[in-house]
Amino acid sequence: MEICNLKLLNFRNYESLEIKFSPTTNIIYGQNGMGKTNIIEAIYMLALTKTFRLGNDNVVIKKGKNIAKIEGLIKDNILNTYKIIINDTGKRIKIDNNKISKVSDYITKINVVLFNPDDLKIIKDTPMTRRKLLNIEISGLKKEYVIYLNNYNKILKQRNAYLKALNKKSLGSSDFLNILTEELVTTGLKIMSIREEFINNINKYISDIYYEITKKGTLSLKYKSEFKGKTKDQLLKLYAKNISREIIMGKTLFGPQHDDVEFIVNNEVVKVYSSMGEQKNSVIAFKLAEIKNITHTLNRKPILILDDLFSELDQEKINNIINLIDIDVQTFITTTEIDFVNKDLLAKSTIFHVINGTVKEEKTYGK
Repeated sequence: MEICNLKLLNFRNYESLEIKFSPTTNIIYGQNGMGKTNIIEAIYMLALTKTFRLGNDNVVIKKGKNIAKIEGLIKDNILNTYKIIINDTGKRIKIDNNKISKVSDYITKINVVLFNPDDLKIIKDTPMTRRKLLNIEISGLKKEYVIYLNNYNKILKQRNAYLKALNKKSLGSSDFLNILTEELVTTGLKIMSIREEFINNINKYISDIYYEITKKGTLSLKYKSEFKGKTKDQLLKLYAKNISREIIMGKTLFGPQHDDVEFIVNNEVVKVYSSMGEQKNSVIAFKLAEIKNITHTLNRKPILILDDLFSELDQEKINNIINLIDIDVQTFITTTEIDFVNKDLLAKSTIFHVINGTVKEEKTYGK
């Protein structure tokens, strides 16, 4: 899978841009604030319909404009044109000019694996950040997961509202609550099962990749879920036992909405015991393991984006990471310091220099 070209209209600092990419390695360099990250953000949005940066999606619209467009020609056995149109009221998504009404019918079409410096939050932040990671990554693999997740969130919202109503009125139908609880457990078990399968698949690859990067230690992921290892009947009994407490608190106390993932290096939790560098190596190993998992699961290679890869890592680890990247994976690397990029990598890459929202392709670096 590759993105052959990208067209932008009123996207961030680009009023209009059309750029053709190499099917192998693309290096995008320039000083901060010039617009290099905006290019990879557009590629990411084309795949997943959402930005990876802070803010609502309409923040990508260029100041003074009321609409932005992203269009890309994607090669995956055949060529298809993907388009996203963003305005203040929402988004429209199209494939070959055919409107797609359901996001779940779109986001499994283009697979992108992204690493950027903010991904360290995966390690350091709350479980919500890691659940969001699971949801994003699995949604690109399984259409049904998106459906299950949306259904679960609707049931959860409805159940919480009903628990609050019971708390206020001390009246209500236990039959209706039981129906909601059974639906919640049934859907929650499906979500848990898919998440567990995903983590197990990542664990097939991640330790070897981590060792190739660092030349020491082992890395694994531990999936933590209140539903894990329990049957439907056991969970229904758990809810029944705690129903009085749930009514008092006015919310559902158990379920996949509390799931978490721990990164474990040498039997120690990375979040607690590891340095910043080890945390970054762990996240990069996870991203590279995703490539193998996507390739195995979908029988196609994703697009890889490495944003600001060269900061905070020594040259040896950078070289180890580059050597791990499959030559058949279309790769985008952004950097401010191209002088420090391995010369062999530069020689086999297509290089783009970004200055004040203009993009110039350089056949040879510096020429």
